[in-house]
Amino acid sequence: MRRACLQIFSALDFTPLAHAVTGLREGLVRFATDEGDTQIRDGLIQRFEFTYDLSHKMLRRVIEAGAANPEEVDRMTFPTLIRTAAEQGLTGADWTDWRTWREMRNITSRTYDEGKARQLAQAIPAFLAQAQDLLARPEAARAA
Repeated sequence: MRRACLQIFSALDFTPLAHAVTGLREGLVRFATDEGDTQIRDGLIQRFEFTYDLSHKMLRRVIEAGAANPEEVDRMTFPTLIRTAAEQGLTGADWTDWRTWREMRNITSRTYDEGKARQLAQAIPAFLAQAQDLLARPEAARAA
């Protein structure tokens, strides 16, 4: 990861994302104890939505902070944003992963379908691992 990005990455406040990741992890633990509890599953899905939104917004902030022209970052499409973040070492997940999570996020916000809710709940552990990785990167930057 480029040194300038590391410095920017370490200077931003990741507290809201850290709280969201903690909540998502706690929700996943509770869901694992009773996967048939639809209230817990629905709460888990809401925590996923919130954490997903914060994750990609944080990536955008980091890239903007290090950009020569932040307006260019504002104009980036979502795929370009994710690819740029991956190129800069800001995320360990690639566009394929993020596209899957984005599709899942869009499904939950538009319709409610029992099968899709179960499918999303199964995808959350992979997303949680990415969100935890995203949080670990500022710590690595501070230690460098």
